[in-house]
Amino acid sequence: MTDYIVRATAAQGQIRAFAATTRGLTEFARNAHNTSPVATAALGRLLTGGAMMGAMMKGEKDLLTIKIEGDGPIGGLTVTADSRGNVKGYVFHPEVMLPPSDKGKLDVGGALGIGVLTVIKDIGLKEPYVGQTILVSGEIAEDLTYYFATSEQTPSSVALGVLMNRENTVRQAGGFIIQLLPGASEEIISGLERTLGEMEPVTALLDKGLTPEMLLEEVIGAYGLEIQDRMPVQFSCSCTRERIEKALVSVGKQELQSMIDEGKTIEVNCHFCNKHYPVTVEELEGLLARAK
Repeated sequence: MTDYIVRATAAQGQIRAFAATTRGLTEFARNAHNTSPVATAALGRLLTGGAMMGAMMKGEKDLLTIKIEGDGPIGGLTVTADSRGNVKGYVFHPEVMLPPSDKGKLDVGGALGIGVLTVIKDIGLKEPYVGQTILVSGEIAEDLTYYFATSEQTPSSVALGVLMNRENTVRQAGGFIIQLLPGASEEIISGLERTLGEMEPVTALLDKGLTPEMLLEEVIGAYGLEIQDRMPVQFSCSCTRERIEKALVSVGKQELQSMIDEGKTIEVNCHFCNKHYPVTVEELEGLLARAK
């Protein structure tokens, strides 16, 4: 497994944890959307966080969507993940370039600005669960930490990182989510806070060759780390020509007729994977016959 997620527990069930390495899927997203370095970092972080949050869900058809909208130049991001390690996403303005932050890092917070994070969980109930919080930093990991604390009342520590090569390819990507479950002792809470405060950035650890298992050993190894399972994770889009055709049929006869009247092939693009679907005038006429 190149990209994968590890699920684990520690402290006899007082801690649950997830860690992931996602270089391949982040590079796939960078290539598909031709993202700038700062847009790659933002999207890679949210894809990694989304994949781990998807792994928290139990149902095979459960679906998680995370939307970030800000007043910064990047505009926002959308990521969708399922419980089986499939994740996809896009950036509103993938071309945005920004100078490094004060710390010399890619300025994801500056790219997103002030805004809102929304988490939508479709778990087969009549209505999906929707949780919404403000962006506390725009750096994504801190924003997800805040979301867990306020919307799900689960004390969590989220670390996400993307490290770029000079030629704008992805060198490393990954992260972890550590969560305290009800009844966690004060000793464990203070010990974890101390460990997390002294840790190197997650990208530095990944660049040293640490695997997801080693990342968790670094954070919660002292509390009896128990690996539950490992799951491959990949960028996976569900778009197909059939879905594109259904979407075109749904716009109605009048809209289709105006496309036909223009007399040229149209191109439909998928937001998530940026795949292009050309549709000829003849194909549009066939769709018109199917439209109500």
